[in-house]
Amino acid sequence: MTAEEIRKMVREAGVVGAGGAGFPTDVKLDAGVELIIVNGAECEPLLRVDQELMEKKTAALLKGLDYACQAVGTSRAVIALKGKYKKAIIKLKKNIKDYSNFSIHELPDFYPAGDEQQIVYEVTGKIIPEGGIPLAAGTVVINVETLINVNKAVAGLPVTHKYVTISGEVKKPVTVLVPVGTIIKDILPLAGGTTIEEYSLIDGGPMMGKLVVEGDVVQKTTKGILVLPRNHSIINNRTTLLTSLIRRAMSACCQCRACTDICPRYLLGHSLEPHKLMRAISYGIDTDSDLITQAVLCCECGACDTWGCPMGLSPRTINMQLKEELAKNNYKNTHNRSIEQTHSMREYRKIPVKRLIKRLGIADYDQSAPIIENDFNPEKIIIPMKQHIGAPAVPVVNLGNSITVGQLIASKPEDSLGANIHSGINGVVKMLGDSIIIER
Repeated sequence: MTAEEIRKMVREAGVVGAGGAGFPTDVKLDAGVELIIVNGAECEPLLRVDQELMEKKTAALLKGLDYACQAVGTSRAVIALKGKYKKAIIKLKKNIKDYSNFSIHELPDFYPAGDEQQIVYEVTGKIIPEGGIPLAAGTVVINVETLINVNKAVAGLPVTHKYVTISGEVKKPVTVLVPVGTIIKDILPLAGGTTIEEYSLIDGGPMMGKLVVEGDVVQKTTKGILVLPRNHSIINNRTTLLTSLIRRAMSACCQCRACTDICPRYLLGHSLEPHKLMRAISYGIDTDSDLITQAVLCCECGACDTWGCPMGLSPRTINMQLKEELAKNNYKNTHNRSIEQTHSMREYRKIPVKRLIKRLGIADYDQSAPIIENDFNPEKIIIPMKQHIGAPAVPVVNLGNSITVGQLIASKPEDSLGANIHSGINGVVKMLGDSIIIER
């Protein structure tokens, strides 16, 4: 099987990154590199998908990794996961013997170990240039579930389902496999239902996840659904208006630089100093372009908010707003400095996950969430046409069409970055638009 044949099957199957921004995987595999790093860090507290898959779907992971290596033209791969994932490590060591050039790298339990820039440095000792991607260090980083989907793609199976951890205020935290497009309220009973009546939902982890509602849906990038009390500090932080955050910054930021001193990208040596951006917002400085444009280097991990700032401010939100404004003005990143060494205090300022969990007030929810083998088949799915970086997919079905599981329902625009989309249930097309609704 040739590299191009593998990439074609991955492209046709609609495989994208199973976490983060959802970068189309066939594009990532279309690069000659020396090394593939498997991102098994899963650094967001409470999420369990990748650690469960590394233990329970080990053979599929390694086969997918082997195909990925063939596609990029290397035989070398490192599976990077936290040393605390003991069961997964035992299973990987047992199975990895069949792949002579695969190895395991045990990471310390810090946040955000799963950030691409962090994991590349931890594994290779190389620092990716500012604003760069792992390719600049001769590697690509691929998520665990993504590689399992690569293995399925080579077997002719498209992406139709997603593994999701359901945790927080639920009776039985679990990791389940559900069709892409499943309505969130429909999956909560799989965890025994909620334990409280007044709650809010987060798609993702407590640090970087986004607020959603019960009517939203599971997408190809959904890693977890967290159920938290509506008055929890994590929810309050996400519902505070930007105008209020800016007023707080102007009145309360004391320039202690704690946000900068803990920033993971700053500690890698990047030119990102959140405390200076907070000062710029406070004093209305908009003429220092080198300062304001630092915001594009922010990975939005939230370390500055939850671990750094003693005043309860949100440098991350300010950075996100600045990035949005820069994008509107078609700013092209000019921060691309090569870095020779990390900050001398990096090793001492890593954020320990156990303490982070306590700081976030979620220690009671830090429980196992084992995979349950379920045959979940909802009555209706709502599949967004844009679940990935690039252009939205274009429907290739019509209203009233009968659809079967695995059928292509939307394709990526020709000559554009994007991904195909397939149905996860048998049913009938009830609506076309920004989403396709299919009902059984």
